[in-house]
Order: sequence, then structure tokens, then C-alpha cells
Amino acid sequence: MPKSASKQLVVCINNDGYPASLEKRKIYVLLRDQVAEDRGLLRIIDESGDDYLYPKALFRPIALPQAVKRAVLAAA
Repeated sequence: MPKSASKQLVVCINNDGYPASLEKRKIYVLLRDQVAEDRGLLRIIDESGDDYLYPKALFRPIALPQAVKRAVLAAA
């Protein structure tokens, strides 16, 4: 499985409680973590550059053309 297959892109729609870690309307890399998702959380690479768990309600998945997704992930 390609490395990027386990990564998805999401957009932050709400940063209440996390203003230093998340920016509204910014695209973030989601690392798949089924245990976290089952608990209503998403593992996001945030502004610190590390991955942390955040409530699912703060994000929405986005679909981009493959070339754009590759470019975004390469820049992340």
C-alpha cells in the first residue's frame, strides 16, 4: 500500500478550544487510526507538526484530484 493511501485530507471547520493548534479553513493531513475514530476522534498533524487527537466534529473530509492530493501531501 502506498504511504499516501493511509493519509487523507480534511479541512478544519471549527477550532473552538484549540486556537493555537488548529486554523479554521486550513487543510490538514489525517492519519488513519481506527481506534481513535471509533471513539469520535481523528489523528491530525496539527500546527506543531506532530499528530494529536481531535474531535471529529472539528473537521470535514475533502476530496481532491489525485495530482492535487499528491502535491498537498508532498508539501505537508
